[in-house]
Amino acid sequence: MRMAKIVAIVNQKGGVGKTTSCVNLAAALKAAGQRILLCDFDPQANATSGMGVDKTVSNGIYDVLINSVETEKAIVRTSYGDVLPSSKALAGASVEMIDLPERQFRLRMALEQVRDNYDYVFIDCPPSLELLTLNALCAADSLLVPLQGEYYALEGLSDLMNTVRLVRRSLNPKLEIEGVLLTMFDGRTNLAIQVAQEVKRFFPGKVYATVIPRNVRLSEAPSHGKPITSYDRSCRGAEAYVQLAQEFLKRNNG
Repeated sequence: MRMAKIVAIVNQKGGVGKTTSCVNLAAALKAAGQRILLCDFDPQANATSGMGVDKTVSNGIYDVLINSVETEKAIVRTSYGDVLPSSKALAGASVEMIDLPERQFRLRMALEQVRDNYDYVFIDCPPSLELLTLNALCAADSLLVPLQGEYYALEGLSDLMNTVRLVRRSLNPKLEIEGVLLTMFDGRTNLAIQVAQEVKRFFPGKVYATVIPRNVRLSEAPSHGKPITSYDRSCRGAEAYVQLAQEFLKRNNG
């Protein structure tokens, strides 16, 4: 049995489809027979509710990091994959962690406790580059970067890559780019096509062939507490995430 691969889904820009991609890729991989843990590391807790878990759950990742609750005790099982839930309390965790020993490695230590039980662990990161995201970058083996097919998408990338370089240099030398995922993609516009070409130049060999289209059903699914594959299996959004899961597995299993 190999240990789980830990993948952080990260982009410091908000609204690029991070949580959507985290929930739906996790659920599609679970449906494909993989053992999945989704760690919601964003205080907004949208991935938690997107997997059908109550945001007011008693223990979550905050309690694991700050109150030394065992990771296993905070995990909630769902039919879409296991969830390490988030809550609003996580918003204050950065400040509370400042005085803790090994503060940038708290998440890594928490996930090490359960890593053997899974094939893949996905971390949904907050839209910023502060201590929570730093914890995710130190815990992860690789990063999956969702990018919107628009002009500003590339601007934030250089900040993210600078942070990745710093983390590699001093904290987590094995951190790799898992892949770059184009989201909310409208292939009919020249701009989207230009952005895609630019991203492929920036990340040769790392951009997924699967693109996630703009799709109303994708934005409706979270309010029902379901991944898209359970909410509307036949829509374009669901098809895209199933395809992404296949591409992801092919890359990881050769």
